[in-house]
Amino acid sequence: MNNSNENTLILMLNGAGVVVAYALLGISLYMSTDVPLATKGYWGMGVVLLTLSLINVVKYRFDARSAEDRINRIEEARNEKLLEEVLKDPKSDI
Repeated sequence: MNNSNENTLILMLNGAGVVVAYALLGISLYMSTDVPLATKGYWGMGVVLLTLSLINVVKYRFDARSAEDRINRIEEARNEKLLEEVLKDPKSDI
């Protein structure tokens, strides 16, 4: 099993977990007779906003890591090119 298939499986399991959690929360809010409708709406908005915030945090962390990896690859390529130039230079003391 390659890395792409493992990532797809993990994403599907996480997605299913989120759907099940939302369904159970919705059923719980719907079935609860002790909680007024306004409070149910408030809780629902809170859950939706929390989910959006978590998605943004994950996205920004992924973007930051991606930018850091890109910078590291550029620096490695630059260092490799500098080493090649030094090794090709007949005047170098190496």
